[in-house]
Amino acid sequence: MGTWENPSCRPSAGWFTALVLLAPWLILATVLSAIASAEEGRFAAARRAMIAAIEEDVRRTASYTGSKRFDARVMEAMASVPRHEFVPVDLQPVGYENRPLPIGYGQTISQPYIVALMTDLMGIDTDDVVLEVGTGSGYQAAVLSGLVKHVYTIEIIEPLAEQAKSRLARLGYGNVTTRLGDGYYGWAEHAPFDAIIVTAAAGHVPPPLIEQLKPGGRIVIPVGGRFLTQQLLLVEKTQAGDVTTRQVLPVRFVPLTGEH
Repeated sequence: MGTWENPSCRPSAGWFTALVLLAPWLILATVLSAIASAEEGRFAAARRAMIAAIEEDVRRTASYTGSKRFDARVMEAMASVPRHEFVPVDLQPVGYENRPLPIGYGQTISQPYIVALMTDLMGIDTDDVVLEVGTGSGYQAAVLSGLVKHVYTIEIIEPLAEQAKSRLARLGYGNVTTRLGDGYYGWAEHAPFDAIIVTAAAGHVPPPLIEQLKPGGRIVIPVGGRFLTQQLLLVEKTQAGDVTTRQVLPVRFVPLTGEH
């Protein structure tokens, strides 16, 4: 049986050429998507185990922190951020273990439980603007990214600052702004902040950070020397501008460096 063919519906030579040229890119996109899905699946069980380990630590430390469970938003953020992307490639197989890991230059990515605890203590809301002192690999900033309006983060070690900036951009954390500098002095141009987090141990709470904190805001910071007992502190500024401090938990952090 014959059929009628409309010449106007025939694909043009240009259309065919374009399809041939696009084919490799379509194939590449499909392959990359499959790889990403496989990668996500490879770490899914480890990520669930990390969340379970955090929840267990929350229960064990409740007598210190006063909290038997963390905010659900914080736990969702911990579950959604791909921690393996923030550690060296050779450590990715253990990237979700509930312990700190080295990231080079004498620095570490914090234990997931500590990241969750410090985030929970900040008491942040979706419209908040926060400051992080000590970007490191960018992991804490990534966790904060999904919880607040904007994150400003400062790193004093140049290679880490550059790597974190590139990594956060590649992974799509568009509401994080990074800067190379001494975080002891904060980031006055963007102050005041609703909350401030410091991810290295200082000898004291830096006065510039207190000045840059909004009334009603919180600072979460480890205080103490490298070879002395460090305490995770929750610093709160009242609406009247008064400052209160509470010890939360004994911790161990790398020291805050700089010329201060």
